[in-house]
Amino acid sequence: MTHSTLPPAIFLMGPTAAGKTDLAMRLTEELPCDIISVDSALIYKGMDIGTAKPDRSTLEKYPHRLVDILDPAESYSAAQFRQDALSEMEAISRTGRIPLLVGGTMMYYNALIKGLAPLPEADADVRARLLAWAEQEGWPALHKRLSEVDPVSAERLAPNDSQRLQRALEVYELTGRSLTELWAEQKSHSLPYNVINLAVMPEERRTLHERIALRYQMMLDAGFVEEVKCLYDRGDLHTGLPSVRCVGYRQVWSYLEGEWDYETMIEKGIVATRQLAKRQITWLRSWENLNWLVPEDTDILKHSLKLIDAAII
Repeated sequence: MTHSTLPPAIFLMGPTAAGKTDLAMRLTEELPCDIISVDSALIYKGMDIGTAKPDRSTLEKYPHRLVDILDPAESYSAAQFRQDALSEMEAISRTGRIPLLVGGTMMYYNALIKGLAPLPEADADVRARLLAWAEQEGWPALHKRLSEVDPVSAERLAPNDSQRLQRALEVYELTGRSLTELWAEQKSHSLPYNVINLAVMPEERRTLHERIALRYQMMLDAGFVEEVKCLYDRGDLHTGLPSVRCVGYRQVWSYLEGEWDYETMIEKGIVATRQLAKRQITWLRSWENLNWLVPEDTDILKHSLKLIDAAII
Protein backbone atom coordinates (compact mmCIF):
# COMPACT_ATOMS: atom_id res chain seq x y z
CA MET A 1 0.00 0.00 0.00
CA THR A 2 1.49 3.34 -0.98
CA HIS A 3 1.56 6.34 1.32
CA SER A 4 -1.10 8.17 -0.69
CA THR A 5 -3.61 5.32 -0.41
CA LEU A 6 -3.41 5.01 3.37
CA PRO A 7 -6.46 6.28 5.27
CA PRO A 8 -5.75 9.49 7.24
CA ALA A 9 -5.45 9.76 11.00
CA ILE A 10 -4.68 12.82 13.10
CA PHE A 11 -2.53 12.82 16.24
CA LEU A 12 -3.21 15.93 18.33
CA MET A 13 -0.57 15.91 21.07
CA GLY A 14 0.93 18.36 23.53
CA PRO A 15 1.69 18.89 27.22
CA THR A 16 -1.04 18.97 29.82
CA ALA A 17 -3.14 22.18 29.96
CA ALA A 18 -1.96 23.32 26.51
CA GLY A 19 -5.44 23.38 24.94
CA LYS A 20 -5.60 20.10 23.00
CA THR A 21 -9.20 19.22 23.83
CA ASP A 22 -10.61 22.60 22.80
CA LEU A 23 -8.88 22.41 19.42
CA ALA A 24 -10.00 18.81 18.92
CA MET A 25 -13.64 19.73 19.42
CA ARG A 26 -13.33 22.62 16.97
CA LEU A 27 -11.76 20.28 14.40
CA THR A 28 -14.71 17.89 14.61
CA GLU A 29 -16.97 20.76 13.59
CA GLU A 30 -14.94 21.30 10.42
CA LEU A 31 -13.89 17.75 9.50
CA PRO A 32 -15.53 14.30 9.56
CA CYS A 33 -13.52 13.28 12.64
CA ASP A 34 -14.24 11.00 15.59
CA ILE A 35 -12.20 11.55 18.76
CA ILE A 36 -10.18 8.82 20.46
CA SER A 37 -8.74 9.76 23.84
CA VAL A 38 -5.03 9.09 24.37
CA ASP A 39 -4.93 9.70 28.11
CA SER A 40 -4.00 7.21 30.82
CA ALA A 41 -6.18 9.02 33.39
CA LEU A 42 -9.35 9.66 31.37
CA ILE A 43 -9.86 5.90 31.10
CA TYR A 44 -11.05 5.78 34.72
CA LYS A 45 -14.66 6.20 35.85
CA GLY A 46 -15.25 8.60 38.72
CA MET A 47 -12.04 10.51 38.04
CA ASP A 48 -13.42 13.57 36.32
CA ILE A 49 -12.30 16.81 37.93
CA GLY A 50 -8.63 16.01 38.44
CA THR A 51 -8.26 14.64 34.91
CA ALA A 52 -9.90 17.69 33.31
CA LYS A 53 -12.33 15.28 31.71
CA PRO A 54 -14.93 17.04 29.53
CA ASP A 55 -18.29 17.15 31.30
CA ARG A 56 -21.21 14.94 30.35
CA SER A 57 -22.91 17.45 28.06
CA THR A 58 -19.63 18.08 26.22
CA LEU A 59 -19.01 14.36 25.79
CA GLU A 60 -22.53 13.95 24.42
CA LYS A 61 -21.86 16.65 21.84
CA TYR A 62 -18.26 15.57 21.16
CA PRO A 63 -18.03 11.83 21.93
CA HIS A 64 -14.61 10.57 23.06
CA ARG A 65 -13.74 6.91 22.66
CA LEU A 66 -11.65 5.19 25.36
CA VAL A 67 -12.98 7.45 28.13
CA ASP A 68 -14.58 5.96 31.28
CA ILE A 69 -13.75 2.39 30.31
CA LEU A 70 -12.26 1.15 33.62
CA ASP A 71 -12.85 1.24 37.36
CA PRO A 72 -9.97 2.89 39.28
CA ALA A 73 -9.16 -0.47 40.89
CA GLU A 74 -8.16 -1.84 37.48
CA SER A 75 -4.92 -1.40 35.54
CA TYR A 76 -4.43 -0.66 31.85
CA SER A 77 -1.27 -1.14 29.84
CA ALA A 78 0.17 0.50 26.73
CA ALA A 79 -0.33 -2.85 24.98
CA GLN A 80 -4.04 -2.82 25.84
CA PHE A 81 -4.32 0.75 24.62
CA ARG A 82 -2.67 -0.15 21.31
CA GLN A 83 -5.12 -2.97 20.74
CA ASP A 84 -8.13 -0.86 21.69
CA ALA A 85 -7.01 2.19 19.72
CA LEU A 86 -6.34 0.18 16.55
CA SER A 87 -9.79 -1.36 16.85
CA GLU A 88 -11.44 2.05 17.26
CA MET A 89 -9.40 3.56 14.41
CA GLU A 90 -10.41 0.74 12.08
CA ALA A 91 -14.08 1.16 13.00
CA ILE A 92 -13.91 4.92 12.35
CA SER A 93 -12.05 4.57 9.04
CA ARG A 94 -14.47 1.91 7.86
CA THR A 95 -17.26 4.52 7.93
CA GLY A 96 -15.20 6.94 5.85
CA ARG A 97 -14.42 9.21 8.80
CA ILE A 98 -11.05 10.27 10.26
CA PRO A 99 -9.69 9.05 13.61
CA LEU A 100 -8.62 12.06 15.69
CA LEU A 101 -6.42 10.88 18.54
CA VAL A 102 -6.15 13.47 21.30
CA GLY A 103 -4.19 13.42 24.54
CA GLY A 104 -0.83 13.66 26.21
CA THR A 105 0.11 10.10 27.17
CA MET A 106 3.11 9.90 24.91
CA MET A 107 3.91 6.28 25.73
CA TYR A 108 0.53 5.33 24.27
CA TYR A 109 1.28 7.18 21.03
CA ASN A 110 4.72 5.57 20.92
CA ALA A 111 3.24 2.10 21.39
CA LEU A 112 0.75 2.78 18.62
CA ILE A 113 3.42 3.93 16.16
CA LYS A 114 6.22 1.51 16.97
CA GLY A 115 4.61 -1.48 18.57
CA LEU A 116 5.89 -2.84 21.85
CA ALA A 117 8.99 -4.66 22.98
CA PRO A 118 8.51 -8.15 24.42
CA LEU A 119 8.76 -7.16 28.08
CA PRO A 120 8.39 -9.52 31.05
CA GLU A 121 5.18 -9.66 33.06
CA ALA A 122 5.08 -7.84 36.39
CA ASP A 123 6.69 -9.73 39.26
CA ALA A 124 5.13 -9.18 42.69
CA ASP A 125 8.26 -10.09 44.64
CA VAL A 126 10.51 -7.78 42.65
CA ARG A 127 8.00 -4.93 42.89
CA ALA A 128 7.66 -5.40 46.66
CA ARG A 129 11.43 -5.28 47.04
CA LEU A 130 11.70 -2.11 44.95
CA LEU A 131 8.88 -0.43 46.87
CA ALA A 132 10.51 -1.32 50.19
CA TRP A 133 13.77 0.19 48.93
CA ALA A 134 11.94 3.36 47.86
CA GLU A 135 10.20 3.67 51.23
CA GLN A 136 13.52 3.35 53.01
CA GLU A 137 15.76 5.54 50.82
CA GLY A 138 13.38 7.47 48.56
CA TRP A 139 12.72 7.27 44.81
CA PRO A 140 15.78 9.40 43.91
CA ALA A 141 17.93 6.50 45.16
CA LEU A 142 16.22 4.20 42.66
CA HIS A 143 16.64 6.85 39.97
CA LYS A 144 20.38 6.86 40.70
CA ARG A 145 20.46 3.09 40.31
CA LEU A 146 18.58 3.33 37.01
CA SER A 147 21.10 5.89 35.73
CA GLU A 148 23.78 3.24 36.26
CA VAL A 149 22.03 0.44 34.35
CA ASP A 150 19.92 2.42 31.86
CA PRO A 151 21.12 6.05 31.56
CA VAL A 152 18.84 6.76 28.58
CA SER A 153 15.69 5.87 30.53
CA ALA A 154 16.99 7.68 33.61
CA GLU A 155 17.46 10.86 31.58
CA ARG A 156 13.86 10.63 30.39
CA LEU A 157 12.33 9.95 33.82
CA ALA A 158 12.01 12.33 36.75
CA PRO A 159 13.61 11.21 40.06
CA ASN A 160 10.14 10.86 41.62
CA ASP A 161 8.37 9.19 38.67
CA SER A 162 7.75 6.18 40.88
CA GLN A 163 5.63 4.06 38.56
CA ARG A 164 8.01 4.19 35.59
CA LEU A 165 11.16 3.96 37.70
CA GLN A 166 9.80 0.85 39.34
CA ARG A 167 8.94 -0.74 36.00
CA ALA A 168 12.30 0.10 34.42
CA LEU A 169 14.23 -1.42 37.31
CA GLU A 170 11.88 -4.39 37.47
CA VAL A 171 12.55 -5.16 33.80
CA TYR A 172 16.29 -4.90 34.40
CA GLU A 173 16.18 -7.22 37.40
CA LEU A 174 14.06 -9.79 35.57
CA THR A 175 15.99 -9.77 32.27
CA GLY A 176 19.40 -8.34 33.04
CA ARG A 177 18.82 -5.92 30.16
CA SER A 178 17.65 -2.31 30.06
CA LEU A 179 14.34 -1.04 28.72
CA THR A 180 16.28 1.03 26.20
CA GLU A 181 18.03 -2.07 24.89
CA LEU A 182 14.82 -4.08 24.65
CA TRP A 183 12.94 -1.28 22.91
CA ALA A 184 15.74 -0.95 20.38
CA GLU A 185 15.18 -4.57 19.40
CA GLN A 186 11.42 -4.37 19.09
CA LYS A 187 9.98 -5.36 15.77
CA SER A 188 8.77 -2.66 13.45
CA HIS A 189 4.98 -2.41 13.37
CA SER A 190 3.91 -0.23 10.49
CA LEU A 191 0.78 1.75 11.36
CA PRO A 192 -1.56 1.47 8.37
CA TYR A 193 -2.48 5.17 8.37
CA ASN A 194 -1.26 8.41 6.89
CA VAL A 195 -0.69 10.15 10.23
CA ILE A 196 -0.76 13.93 10.52
CA ASN A 197 1.21 14.84 13.67
CA LEU A 198 0.11 18.03 15.43
CA ALA A 199 1.22 19.38 18.81
CA VAL A 200 -0.22 22.28 20.80
CA MET A 201 2.33 24.13 22.91
CA PRO A 202 2.43 27.72 24.22
CA GLU A 203 5.30 29.80 22.87
CA GLU A 204 6.62 30.52 26.37
CA ARG A 205 7.15 27.86 29.04
CA ARG A 206 6.06 30.46 31.59
CA THR A 207 2.66 30.64 29.90
CA LEU A 208 2.24 26.89 30.20
CA HIS A 209 3.14 27.05 33.90
CA GLU A 210 0.54 29.77 34.42
CA ARG A 211 -2.10 27.66 32.67
CA ILE A 212 -1.20 24.66 34.82
CA ALA A 213 -1.46 26.63 38.07
CA LEU A 214 -4.76 28.21 37.02
CA ARG A 215 -6.29 24.89 36.00
CA TYR A 216 -5.19 23.20 39.21
CA GLN A 217 -6.85 25.93 41.26
CA MET A 218 -10.01 25.63 39.15
CA MET A 219 -10.03 21.88 39.84
CA LEU A 220 -9.83 22.52 43.57
CA ASP A 221 -12.64 25.08 43.36
CA ALA A 222 -14.73 22.53 41.46
CA GLY A 223 -14.43 19.92 44.23
CA PHE A 224 -11.27 17.97 43.38
CA VAL A 225 -10.50 17.14 47.02
CA GLU A 226 -14.04 15.84 47.51
CA GLU A 227 -13.69 13.70 44.37
CA VAL A 228 -10.49 12.10 45.66
CA LYS A 229 -12.06 11.60 49.10
CA CYS A 230 -14.83 9.54 47.49
CA LEU A 231 -12.13 7.31 46.01
CA TYR A 232 -10.21 7.26 49.30
CA ASP A 233 -13.31 6.25 51.27
CA ARG A 234 -13.97 3.24 49.03
CA GLY A 235 -11.36 1.30 50.95
CA ASP A 236 -10.21 -0.86 48.04
CA LEU A 237 -7.85 1.66 46.44
CA HIS A 238 -4.26 2.38 47.40
CA THR A 239 -1.17 4.22 46.21
CA GLY A 240 0.15 1.16 44.40
CA LEU A 241 -2.54 1.53 41.75
CA PRO A 242 -1.93 3.55 38.57
CA SER A 243 -5.20 5.44 39.08
CA VAL A 244 -4.23 6.77 42.50
CA ARG A 245 -0.75 7.60 41.26
CA CYS A 246 -2.10 9.88 38.52
CA VAL A 247 -0.71 13.40 38.75
CA GLY A 248 -2.80 15.46 41.15
CA TYR A 249 -4.59 12.48 42.67
CA ARG A 250 -1.46 11.21 44.42
CA GLN A 251 -0.90 14.62 46.00
CA VAL A 252 -4.48 14.99 47.26
CA TRP A 253 -4.36 11.40 48.53
CA SER A 254 -1.29 12.28 50.61
CA TYR A 255 -3.15 15.31 51.97
CA LEU A 256 -6.09 13.11 53.00
CA GLU A 257 -3.67 10.73 54.73
CA GLY A 258 -2.28 13.66 56.73
CA GLU A 259 1.13 13.61 55.09
CA TRP A 260 0.87 17.23 53.90
CA ASP A 261 -1.18 20.29 54.79
CA TYR A 262 -3.51 21.89 52.24
CA GLU A 263 -1.07 24.52 50.96
CA THR A 264 1.72 21.96 50.57
CA MET A 265 -0.66 19.71 48.67
CA ILE A 266 -1.41 22.52 46.21
CA GLU A 267 2.29 23.25 45.74
CA LYS A 268 3.15 19.57 45.27
CA GLY A 269 0.28 19.10 42.82
CA ILE A 270 1.34 22.02 40.64
CA VAL A 271 4.99 20.95 40.69
CA ALA A 272 4.05 17.38 39.74
CA THR A 273 1.94 18.67 36.86
CA ARG A 274 4.82 20.83 35.63
CA GLN A 275 7.10 17.79 35.75
CA LEU A 276 4.56 15.82 33.72
CA ALA A 277 4.46 18.61 31.12
CA LYS A 278 8.26 18.64 30.96
CA ARG A 279 8.33 14.89 30.25
CA GLN A 280 5.69 15.28 27.56
CA ILE A 281 7.66 18.07 25.90
CA THR A 282 10.81 15.93 25.98
CA TRP A 283 8.96 13.22 24.05
CA LEU A 284 7.64 15.76 21.55
CA ARG A 285 11.02 17.37 20.89
CA SER A 286 12.19 14.13 19.27
CA TRP A 287 8.90 13.30 17.50
CA GLU A 288 9.30 12.95 13.75
CA ASN A 289 7.32 15.04 11.24
CA LEU A 290 5.69 17.10 13.98
CA ASN A 291 3.78 20.30 13.24
CA TRP A 292 3.74 22.76 16.15
CA LEU A 293 0.76 24.94 16.95
CA VAL A 294 0.47 27.65 19.60
CA PRO A 295 -2.77 28.22 21.56
CA GLU A 296 -2.17 31.98 21.51
CA ASP A 297 -2.65 31.93 17.73
CA THR A 298 -6.12 33.33 16.97
CA ASP A 299 -6.06 31.40 13.68
CA ILE A 300 -5.00 28.08 15.22
CA LEU A 301 -8.01 26.28 13.74
CA LYS A 302 -7.31 27.67 10.27
CA HIS A 303 -3.64 26.71 10.48
CA SER A 304 -4.53 23.22 11.72
CA LEU A 305 -6.91 22.65 8.83
CA LYS A 306 -4.30 23.86 6.35
CA LEU A 307 -1.75 21.36 7.70
CA ILE A 308 -4.29 18.54 7.63
CA ASP A 309 -5.47 19.35 4.10
CA ALA A 310 -1.90 19.45 2.81
CA ALA A 311 -1.14 16.04 4.32
CA ILE A 312 -4.31 14.35 3.10
CA ILE A 313 -4.28 15.59 -0.48
